[in-house]
Amino acid sequence: MILPVIRYGHPVLRKKGARIETITDEIQQLVADMFATMYAARGVGLAAQQVGHALQLTVLDVRGVKDRPSQLWLQGHEADVASFMPLVLINPIVNPMGKPVKGAEGCLSFPEIYADIERPDEVDVIAQNERGESFSFRAGGLLGRAIQHETDHLHGILYIDRMSSAALDEVKEDLATLQAETKRALAAVRAR
Repeated sequence: MILPVIRYGHPVLRKKGARIETITDEIQQLVADMFATMYAARGVGLAAQQVGHALQLTVLDVRGVKDRPSQLWLQGHEADVASFMPLVLINPIVNPMGKPVKGAEGCLSFPEIYADIERPDEVDVIAQNERGESFSFRAGGLLGRAIQHETDHLHGILYIDRMSSAALDEVKEDLATLQAETKRALAAVRAR
């Protein structure tokens, strides 16, 4: 099922996700719904907060992006990114590695708002999959950036928090409009 994507201005986007202790049928259904939602929106990642659940859960799939390469290492050896997708990260621990690089980012919770964000170019990740199995890997390129973006969501951090002040100034009006629209929609729901 395709879920509504929560937009900037909704308080759930600022909530730190609760750790998932047990992989229930509900969690597995949420994972499936998050993938359906992400694909429908043509995104490469989606965090649980973006569909209204403050949990340590994100889904990713970078296979559709051809102009921004991704790298993957499993047990120290380069691996095929496409064969590792789609990717579910439950309770991820992400350790940024390497030098910071700027790269374009957008977010499904911020439609049509883009900026260059500086992030380390690689990450080491330890997480669980949708079956509760632990695994680890290193990622770089778009996959590394997307993992950092999505795991920020799991801690209530938004990509606008990582924008330079100049980039933030450029999108300030768009952010104010989006936030006001979201707050009006929330007030209308509460008034019912």
